[in-house]
Formats: sequence, C-alpha cells, structure tokens
Amino acid sequence: MKILQVQQGTPEWKAERAKYRAASNAPVMMGVSSKMSRSELLRIMATGDEREFSTWVQKNLLDKGRDIEASARLMAEKIIGEELFPIVGTDDEGYMMASFDGATMVGNVIWECKLWNEQKAASVRAGTVPDDDVWQVQQQLAVSGAEKCLYMITDGTDDRTVDMWITPDALANARLRDSWRQFDEDLKNYQHVEVLPPPVAEPVMALPALSIQVNGAISLMSNLDIFGAKLKAFIEDIDKNPSDDQAFANAEAAVKTLKAAQDALEAAEQSALGQTASIDEMRRTVAMYKELARTTRLTLEKLVEARKQTIREEIRRGGVDAFAEHVAMLNTRLGKAWMPPIVNDFAGVMRGKKTIASLRDAVNTELARAKIEANAVADRMEINIKQLAQNADYSFLFADAAQIVLKEPDDFALLISSRIVAHKAAEQARLDAERARIRQEEAAKVAVAAPPLPAPAPTPTATAIPPAKRRAPPTDAEIIGVLAAHYHVTADKVVEWLSSMNLKAKGKAKRAA
Repeated sequence: MKILQVQQGTPEWKAERAKYRAASNAPVMMGVSSKMSRSELLRIMATGDEREFSTWVQKNLLDKGRDIEASARLMAEKIIGEELFPIVGTDDEGYMMASFDGATMVGNVIWECKLWNEQKAASVRAGTVPDDDVWQVQQQLAVSGAEKCLYMITDGTDDRTVDMWITPDALANARLRDSWRQFDEDLKNYQHVEVLPPPVAEPVMALPALSIQVNGAISLMSNLDIFGAKLKAFIEDIDKNPSDDQAFANAEAAVKTLKAAQDALEAAEQSALGQTASIDEMRRTVAMYKELARTTRLTLEKLVEARKQTIREEIRRGGVDAFAEHVAMLNTRLGKAWMPPIVNDFAGVMRGKKTIASLRDAVNTELARAKIEANAVADRMEINIKQLAQNADYSFLFADAAQIVLKEPDDFALLISSRIVAHKAAEQARLDAERARIRQEEAAKVAVAAPPLPAPAPTPTATAIPPAKRRAPPTDAEIIGVLAAHYHVTADKVVEWLSSMNLKAKGKAKRAA
C-alpha cells in the first residue's frame, strides 16, 4: 500500500480522492447502496460535478460518524490490543484508494466504524456484513493488504455496539476489480440522460359545477351545455401518447378528473329526477356526456397502462440488445463464437420499479453485472485458446474445444497435457507393435528360404577323453567326415551344404549393407 499524506475531510483529501476509485464508492458502483444508485454515481463522475460529489460524501460519509469516532476508537483498540491510526492510501497500482478509520502501526489489522443502525446491527449479530458496507471493507482489505478488519456498528456506548471480524476474499477482490474496470468503460461511454425529480401532475382546470334545477312549471335551468363544452375541450387537450414520467402523471390526473365528471353527471341526473318525473331531453343529454366521460376515461386508462408496458419493454429490450452486442464483441475478440450463455435477468430487476428513471437504473446496473461476468469468462477462454494454439499439431485431439475452453486455465492445461501424453503413449505402442510384426515377417521369410537339414542320427554316448589324451583341433576334412557319418551322407554332400549356407550369409550381409 502507498500512504497518501493527507487528512481525511480536508480539501487536499478531496482532491486526491477524485484521482482514484475510492472504497466508499464501491457499494454504489456495485449497485447495492441504499444511498445512491450506480447511474447517479456515473452521472456525477462523468459530468465532473465535484462540488456536488464532495457535498454528498461530506454529508453521508464523514459528518455523521465524527461525533462518536473518538469513543469508538478506544473500544476498538481494546479489542485489537493495539493503537489505531487514521490513514489514507492506495493500492500498489495506484488505482484503488481507501480511507481508514484506523489501522495498526504495521498495517496488519484495520478498523471500519459505522454509525449505529438497528438494521445493520441485526446483520452483524447474524454474522453477515450489510450490503451497504461489504464492498467498502473488501476494498479496504485489498488496498491495505491487511489480514483482517474489525467492522463495528456503534453510537459510542457499550450497550449499542456490535462488531465482527472480516477477512480478505480473493474471489470478491477479483470481482471488485473487474467491476471497477467495467465502471470505467461505462464512464468512458457515458451519455447524459436527464433525470428529473418525481413528477407531480400539472394543475388541471376543474370542470364547472354542474347544476340542473326543475321549477314548478317543469322547466329546466342548467349549465349542461357549458359543462359539455368544457368536458369536450378538456378531453381534446389530453396527451394520449405519454412518453415520460411527467406525461404519465398528467394522464393519470386526467383519468381522475374524468371519473369525477362521470360521477357529477350521475349525481346531477339523480338530483333532477328527484325534482321531476321525466325530462327526456335532460336525461339523454346527461347520458351522452356521461358516456363520453366514461369511455374516454376507460380508453385513457388502457392507453396509459399500454404505454407504460411499451416503455418498460423498450427499456428491457435495450438492456438485452446492449448485452448481446457486448457478447458479440467478446466473440470477435476471441476469434471464435464460443461465448456461452450468461445468465441475466433484466425483467426481474425491473419488478417493483415505478418510474422510468428507476427502471433504467435497474437495467443498467444488471447490464454492468452481466458484462463483468461475461468479461471474466472471456478472459479465461482467451488464455485457454492461446494454449490450444501452442499445441496446434494436436488440434485433432480437441474436437470439444468450444466446451473445454470454459475450464479454469490450470485445469485446462492439465487436460491438454494428459490428452497429448495419452496420445503419444498410444502412438508409441502402435509403432512398437508394427515393428514387432515386421520382425516376425522377416524371420518367417528367412526360415522359408533356408534348406532344411535332415534329422540327425542318434548321438552315441560320448566317452570322456582324459585330458592328457585330447587331440589337437580337427581339420576341415575331419569335420566333413564326422558330419557325413553323422547325417549318413557323402562328404561331397556336406561340402555342398556348407557352400550353400556360406553364400546365403554373404547375400544377407550385402543386402543389409
């Protein structure tokens, strides 16, 4: 770890913090923070609104904990058994940064203190790090290289203090770094989308109060014509193709106004009927406007719901298409369309989201997660494909390459080695068997070519000759005579045999040469 000589909360610290990927932003970047969305962090960092960013950090990360940190530090030092020092540092690459509430002198233990929160405390009691903090602590461990972190939730008193030990997680570390790299890619390609505050329906001019009276001469006095004209004008002004949150809010408000108009017409009709037995024209006019209000309201309700579903599907399809494009790019990088299906759930993350902004944020966060997972798979495959290329002479052994390149590189290397070794052993056994067969065939040919010797006569019992009486080595004539007597042939026949055998031996020697 590289120590930065800055004090937390100072302008110098804020300036340094802007240069690196800070640990306190890790939960937001991972899309698990309850304080800020990943899309909002992208917007702030892409637009360079450092003042807004610093204000948010100051309010959410610094001010709330300062009042209790001094007393909490004493409790932490008692648990750890060493003095703690607040430090700021980066990893050796100068990429990720962390600000530590405390670290021991040698840096083998760090301390992270959070203000008391009953929900977080319940997680700690259950042995689980809250989602809002787990990635911050894992980044602190990655930056510092510490062996463990004392994670504490407290208000500075013993009664409301819980803590747990957290150790480094190699898989979490790799996932964290991959996620930051994907965030950098998204930051580079950021396109601003205006995010408005939650919409409030614009003021709607209320329709005039409806009045229908009947006098004793059974004559009508009403403003039904004025009401009807206003109702028609109101309906004409309704946006029947809403496309953003504001338009949807206006349409939903219009639905309520039309429902009120329908109710008012029904109430006025009943009031008039209570004053007279039958006024046909009034009833027909009321019925006409009532039906107009009702049918327009129902149509608008269906239109609003259909438009909402259309926009939800457009947002979902946008995520699906963007991920498909990313996978195609990875296949291009690999040089082979071998990328396996990567699980994603754009529809699932959209459930429960009411506004367009929240829908887009949910899909973009899921898209980033899926890209990170796909990148990790592609990186592993790329290593394995290079190993395959280094053994191109044995490509015929790997007809299932598209499946086995998904293995971990070490397992893949072992698989390649074992298949090649097995193939070489089988090939050597085949060659050895072929050579043995050739030798047998040659031996058979020699046996057929040589003339058969007659069966030898029974060998007489040899009489031991005393050493002193042994003769000198026999002459050729004596040997020929002994052989002739032994095989019961003439001496000339023995000479013919010996001559024939000598010629065959010379012929073999010549061919071998």
